[in-house]
Amino acid sequence: MTYPLSILDFASIDEGGTAAESFRDSLALARHAEGLGYRRIWYAEHHNMPTIASSATSVLISFIGANTSSIRLGAGGIMLPNHAPLTIAEQFGTLESLYPGRIDLGLGRAPGSDQKTLRALRRDPMSADSFPRDVQELQGYLTGNSLIPGIDAIPGKGTNVPLYILGSSLFGARLAAALGLPYSFASHFAPQALQDAVALYRREFQPSAQLAEPYVIAGVNVLAADTAEEAQEIFLQSQRRRVTQLLGKDRTYTDEEADLVLESPAGQHIKMMGHYSAVGTTVEVREYLDWFAGHAGADELIVATHAPTLEQRLHSFTLLSQAMQPVQA
Repeated sequence: MTYPLSILDFASIDEGGTAAESFRDSLALARHAEGLGYRRIWYAEHHNMPTIASSATSVLISFIGANTSSIRLGAGGIMLPNHAPLTIAEQFGTLESLYPGRIDLGLGRAPGSDQKTLRALRRDPMSADSFPRDVQELQGYLTGNSLIPGIDAIPGKGTNVPLYILGSSLFGARLAAALGLPYSFASHFAPQALQDAVALYRREFQPSAQLAEPYVIAGVNVLAADTAEEAQEIFLQSQRRRVTQLLGKDRTYTDEEADLVLESPAGQHIKMMGHYSAVGTTVEVREYLDWFAGHAGADELIVATHAPTLEQRLHSFTLLSQAMQPVQA
């Protein structure tokens, strides 16, 4: 009953919309969330996905930061194998210098893209193997303790931007525990290893300069509406949208076609991605999240809302805030 709520915003490009419109929508959501008292908003690095506009994650964070005043902003996450650690230290050092005390840096080792896009990014397929070392190199730049003599991140040095390890497997849990960093589990789309990963993280956690006790953020899908029936209908629309997002590439699906796909093996995988989903009225959503926080062993929940329109997303977050009011206060 005491967990804070945060938001994962995918900077969704609505059907028939543009990236510019999605950025305006993301700003509207950030301002809305700030007014409602949400703790933070994170943006994820994705590439070559026609419905997600957050590929240049640090640029988007800067835009949102310039037009909000207090809500924490960050990456959930930067796919570090796509980048040199010095570059990310400079980018997030810049953000922290512009918006002090408001910037988070979540780090993942997945490509955030397909194999062809990986090649277009000039990424070495083996670069994920150096993820633990790259995290430590990045941490050294941000704390002012560079692991490479004579090389500093400017800006970045001494900004101490807080790092978070993102993951959906035991690998990330073990790394976060060894480095004494907060751990964010991607249970909003990869639910299978949630409890095992959190248990391992808490069991093996080693205190660090950043964090004295383990801290777990768990992702969960939420869709709140005025009635249970409306919530279920919007949730179905969001699943249909995921069919196009994940399987369509160069085509879109009618509702009837998407429903058929959802009954196929590929569609069952899409349904599985939404295994942890609070869908319904304020009362139903609150009951589910109270259960989920305990089930996940989470200190904080980060919420993804895949409603097809901005109006639906804003209303869902309003209802969620109302449902959780004693917690938010």
